[in-house]
Amino acid sequence: MPLVTSKELLQWAREERFAVGAFNANNMEMVQAIVEAAEEERAPVILQVSQGAIRYAGLAFAAGLVKIAAAQATIPVVLHLDHGYDFEQNVLCLQAGFTSLMFDGSKLPFEENVAATRRIVDIAHPCGLPVEGELGKVLQSTDKVTPEEVAAAMTDPAQARLFVQLTGVDSLAVAVGSVHAMRQREARLDIDRVAALREAAGVPLVLHGSSGVDEGDIVAAIENGICKVNVATYLNQAFVDGLRAGLAKYPDEVDPRKSLSMARDAVKVRVKEKLRLFKSSGRIAPGGGFVTAVGRSAELGAAE
Repeated sequence: MPLVTSKELLQWAREERFAVGAFNANNMEMVQAIVEAAEEERAPVILQVSQGAIRYAGLAFAAGLVKIAAAQATIPVVLHLDHGYDFEQNVLCLQAGFTSLMFDGSKLPFEENVAATRRIVDIAHPCGLPVEGELGKVLQSTDKVTPEEVAAAMTDPAQARLFVQLTGVDSLAVAVGSVHAMRQREARLDIDRVAALREAAGVPLVLHGSSGVDEGDIVAAIENGICKVNVATYLNQAFVDGLRAGLAKYPDEVDPRKSLSMARDAVKVRVKEKLRLFKSSGRIAPGGGFVTAVGRSAELGAAE
C-alpha cells in the first residue's frame, strides 16, 4: 500500500494505549526484515532514516528502499526522518517523499529550538506532513553519563506544554530517562514524568534510546503516554551478530548473500519481539483497516 503519514497512526496509538514501532533501517536487508516482520504481525510500522543513513546510502536510495517495501506491503508504513538537525535536511526529505519529518533542536536554547522547529512545521503542514519535535536531552551512552546528568536533562512538563503551543508539532520526543546507544537494558524511566508530559503536551509522545531501557518500564511508559518507540541499537546488534554467525557458518563462501540472509533473519526476530512488546501486533485488519480495542476498524488515508 502507499506510504502513510505518522499523524493518524500516533493519534490512534495515543487513544488505544499502544505504541507504534519506529525502526532505523540502514540497508536493504534491514528494510526487508522490518517490513516483513510488521506484515506477519499485522502491525503498523515506521521506518526511520537518520542523517547518518543518508550519508551512508544516499537520500534517494534510502527513501527508495522504503517506498518499494511499502508498495508491496498490506500494512501501513511510514517513512520518517530521524533526528533531522537542520532546515535543509527536512526540506530535502520532504522533496524525496518522506511522510513524516523531525527536527531535533534539543541542543539549542529553548527559544531557538522553538523558532527552528516552528519553521519546519510551517513548511510541512501545508504539504500534509506531520512533524516530530524534541525537548529535553536524551544523552549518549558514549559520553559515560551519570544518573544525575540523565535526571537533569529530562523534559519539563510545563515547558513541554509551551513548546507544543508555540511550535504546533504533531508529536514530541521527550527525555524521561533513556540514553542513546546503550547495549544493556539498564536505563529506568521516570513514569510519573511520562504521565505528566502526556497531560501537559496533549500530543503523542516519543521515546528515543529504547534499546537500553528496562522492558517493564517501556510497557509502563506506553500505558502512560508514549505512542512511538524508536529502536536502532538493538537491531544493529542483531544484524552484526547474524552476519558474524553467517561468516562463521560459511567461512569459505564468497557469496555474501548467505551471511546477509542470516543477518536479515536476526533483525526480523527482534522486530517481531518489539512489536509484541509495544502491543501493536494485530492492530491491522486483513483489508488494511485499523483494528481498535473493541474490534472496530477504520481505513487509513495514504499520504498525498
